[in-house]
Amino acid sequence: MVKDKISRQIADALDPDYRNTNFEEVEQTFTKDQVMAEASRCINCKKPKCIDGCPVHIDIPGFINAIKEDDIEKAGRVIRESSLLPSICGRVCPQERQCEATCILGIKGTPVAIGALERYVGDLTDIEDSKIIPSGHKVAIIGSGPAGITAAADLARAGHKVVMYEALHALGGVLRYGIPEFRLPRNVLDRELDTLRKIGVELNTNVIVGKSITIKDLFEDGFEAIFIGAGAGLPWFMGIPGENLNGVYSANEFLTRVNLMRANQFPEYPTPVRLGKRAMVVGGGNTAMDGARVAKRLGYEEVTIAYRRSEAEMPARKAEIEHAKEEGINFLFLHSPIEVHGKDGQVIGTTLQVMELGEPDASGRRRPVPIKGKTIYKDIDTFVVAIGTSPNPLLTKSAKAEDLPLEVDRKGYLITEEETKQTTMKGIYAGGDISPTGDSNVINAMGAGKRAAQAITEYLKTLETAKA
Repeated sequence: MVKDKISRQIADALDPDYRNTNFEEVEQTFTKDQVMAEASRCINCKKPKCIDGCPVHIDIPGFINAIKEDDIEKAGRVIRESSLLPSICGRVCPQERQCEATCILGIKGTPVAIGALERYVGDLTDIEDSKIIPSGHKVAIIGSGPAGITAAADLARAGHKVVMYEALHALGGVLRYGIPEFRLPRNVLDRELDTLRKIGVELNTNVIVGKSITIKDLFEDGFEAIFIGAGAGLPWFMGIPGENLNGVYSANEFLTRVNLMRANQFPEYPTPVRLGKRAMVVGGGNTAMDGARVAKRLGYEEVTIAYRRSEAEMPARKAEIEHAKEEGINFLFLHSPIEVHGKDGQVIGTTLQVMELGEPDASGRRRPVPIKGKTIYKDIDTFVVAIGTSPNPLLTKSAKAEDLPLEVDRKGYLITEEETKQTTMKGIYAGGDISPTGDSNVINAMGAGKRAAQAITEYLKTLETAKA
């Protein structure tokens, strides 16, 4: 087995005691020397599994070889053949579970830092002008998150007229309202989104499909196909006493108020978050980490994450967990809130059930079970629930009212074919958080958008054949 000759490069990060008071980007981009050293670690496998580990199948050895040749522009071209969001993916995608997880160097050593290299290339390059031949077809995109962005990009590059509709007043979907600036700076997001304009995508905000316009309206306006990437805007709550108190937030609302509506800059932006001294965030994913780290930056003296399983089972990225710990976030593992207490309508505390790990559940993980009679009480004034979301039913209810055959499963997700992402209605495709087939993180949602775009192009070809 190949032995590492050069150690894996580690990105610099801002000092925890400094960064937990502001929203500056925490992890820094590699220097040129770090990039060249890290690229040199790639051994050019004959059968590079890293490509298969990437949901959008970036030619990873190809762009790394271009870095070795000191041709960053070429590296950018190679990446953008598959992905228009390298600066975003290099920052927020779970490479350790995907491309880097399949790197052969990781078997007995440390994998190549693919994400950090992608980020570096993305920040220094841009899409190149290319002649797009119009196809004469027109496609609508609902939602401007990673699935919609990717579908729009691939469809536009295929020559189709693409029009995107976003319900909020700013583009980006979960990339904007869900991910804090200290992980994804807004100038980076805006720069990537501007790529869509450069390739001719028409972008519309403040349009709620299902209310402002309907799916039938889109087809009547001449759209031949529709991609739905509307996300999952319906938060889950725990169903415990006290969740209706002031000071209780879903993570969606809490993060949206800060990330999109600038609650951290009150009164300049008049959408505040009720501030206190002690916040608790419930959950173990990246959203919980984001909620806790945002609360710390808002000025909470004590921020605690409560998770009903052990640390080893947390689905959040390891780097996000470590960053949270460094910034002073407390963790209560094997604890689950069972009641939120209040006084005069305001949160004053919570009771948590102490758990232990029992027999494995259907996922193979050991099921958390309560230890009878063992609870603890914590004083808090803010309670943030980050345990998951479901699709907002507005669009699907509107489709049902129009008697459209757009079917959902029992949880409200649009039923789609795995490979093509086609829904139960001809001409309509869906991906991202609105689909039940594992599109829940940025790069997987992008993969869904890419597969859907390819299927839509094939579908449009069948329409041409039918007309002929």
